[in-house]
Amino acid sequence: MNYDLESNIISIKLAAGKIDHCVEMGNFLIHLSGKKTPLLIEILDGGKFLSQIAKINKTSNPTAQKIIESIQ
Repeated sequence: MNYDLESNIISIKLAAGKIDHCVEMGNFLIHLSGKKTPLLIEILDGGKFLSQIAKINKTSNPTAQKIIESIQ
C-alpha cells in the first residue's frame, strides 16, 4: 500500500500485469488486465479514507481489526 500525500490517493497493488482498463466505483478506481483480473486499486480522497479506518481501529470488531492490520 502506498499513500501519496500530494495527490491524496492510496494505491494498493494486487498483482503484476499490464493494465487494460479501469472501472470507477465512487472513490475507488479498479485497474484491470485484459482478462479482467484486478491489478491495482486506487482510493481517491485517501486522507478521508484513512481517517475512517482510524475510527474503525478504535472499535473492538475483530473483522475490522484484521482489515486494518493488513493495510498498515
